[in-house]
Amino acid sequence: MGFMDKVTGAADDHKDKVGDLVDEHGDKIDQGIEQGGDFVDDKTGGKYSDQVDQGQEKLGDAVEGFGGGSAEGEGDPPA
Repeated sequence: MGFMDKVTGAADDHKDKVGDLVDEHGDKIDQGIEQGGDFVDDKTGGKYSDQVDQGQEKLGDAVEGFGGGSAEGEGDPPA
């Protein structure tokens, strides 16, 4: 087994573990994303609210990609 085979295998193992954690704790992750955005909005006086909302949405989408669908573990994985 070559070096790259070992690296690829390890990455796949970790991705599976992350996906399992996202499926198990998706509601807490979503809550953390929401709270983080609210914190930034509070500290900036809402000046960057649109950008914060976009960031929250993109981060939520990225989290969905690790789980079995949505961060709550429901739905279909992204295409």
